[in-house]
Amino acid sequence: MTASSCQTPIHVIGAGLAGTEAAWQIAQAGIPVILHEMRPVRRSPAHHSQYFAELVCSNSFGAMATDRAAGLLHEELRQLGSIVIGQADHHAVPAGGALAVDRAMFSQGLTETLVAHPLIELRREAVAEIPTEGIVVLTTGPLTSPELAEDLQRFTGQDYCSFFDAASPIIVGDSIDQNVAFLASRYDRGEAAYLNCPLDKAQYQAFYQALCAAEQAELKDFERDSATFFEGCLPIEEQARRGEETMRYGPLKPVGLFDARHGDFKAPENQAKRPYAVVQLRQEDKAGQLWNMVGFQTNLRWGEQQRVFRMIPGLERAEFVRMGVMHRNTFINAPTLLGPTLQFHKRPTLLAAGQLVGTEGYTAATAGGWLAGTNAARLAQGREPVTLPPTLMSGALFEFISSAAPKHFQPMPPNFGIIPPLDSRVRNKRERYGVYRDRALADLATWKAQVLAPQPVLA
Repeated sequence: MTASSCQTPIHVIGAGLAGTEAAWQIAQAGIPVILHEMRPVRRSPAHHSQYFAELVCSNSFGAMATDRAAGLLHEELRQLGSIVIGQADHHAVPAGGALAVDRAMFSQGLTETLVAHPLIELRREAVAEIPTEGIVVLTTGPLTSPELAEDLQRFTGQDYCSFFDAASPIIVGDSIDQNVAFLASRYDRGEAAYLNCPLDKAQYQAFYQALCAAEQAELKDFERDSATFFEGCLPIEEQARRGEETMRYGPLKPVGLFDARHGDFKAPENQAKRPYAVVQLRQEDKAGQLWNMVGFQTNLRWGEQQRVFRMIPGLERAEFVRMGVMHRNTFINAPTLLGPTLQFHKRPTLLAAGQLVGTEGYTAATAGGWLAGTNAARLAQGREPVTLPPTLMSGALFEFISSAAPKHFQPMPPNFGIIPPLDSRVRNKRERYGVYRDRALADLATWKAQVLAPQPVLA
């Protein structure tokens, strides 16, 4: 579709995952877009580059299998023409059963693609106030600038909820002792794409005690007043403080992991060789030069991170290219403010998406960007906004954030617990998730044919 030269552009504020997706969907619909991004004019506490959709915490979008919540959401977005998932597929790196990307190439590729679009105008500037006229999509994410956050607070009349989010360290592959670390995926499922550092009981207990005693970094001024952790992204030291066994039932779970160099793990003589705990490393880049410490998001002082994490067998000489960091996330009380179309009740021409609205995870942010961008374009064309079917993972997610109990609202990742129940009970969980998937993809195909087909412009 060709845009009218006099058509009023839509403003998208923030070029993270949600903003990138929203801007692309608007432009592809033939509507001009002004994409505002404050970096590098103003840096955020967590970002390191000027590229769009920079992945701060991890390079993984979650499980690829479509009978998993993240994988189903990936597939829904592929079928909806997501630019973000398309680029993720293009820049994927080995990660067993997960969709992980070379984060530098992924962000750079998205940036170059959007900047080259004739209907997208990029403005490198910090936006202090929500534009009062026209159609606007807010995708400023968990680190919204203080000025814009204050303006949004004035607009909504509500305080923010907040929690802390933390990023894991990244290690140079050549500095990992692969005589100790071994390649394997849990239960040998999928490609052996994780490096695993095994700990015996004495090593684990020493590591646990050092972790509990390690010194944390001082919180920044903007973070001091609301140090509440989100359960889905607990710093490793916080997990350790909850009990000696907590990490062994979380990111250091050894179940299903065995060094094949010891022989058959099922053999009775090898039972004693099973690790007591395992630290997993996930490949960050296509060349395999960088590895992320899975589940090791942290707020320890950088010197303490090096000291304590080098106690892990195989990481004694680890070279860290990025230390773990922790920063505050903010999100609005979406159930009181937004509908499932991601429009504000108070102003339907203002939409929001991403972590700002209380969805958790990269793929959920992308899905929100797709819906907000699609609906912004439809508003500009005089069409009715769309609501995704609740049987879809995406539809269920936006139905949840727009209708959950406001008093206890917390960020929600994609999960099958929010999907409407099946007509008949399926007891086996994996089979049940497969039926959820089949229903979702069938409903998506029907919905696309009925709703996304060209429609006459409303009078």
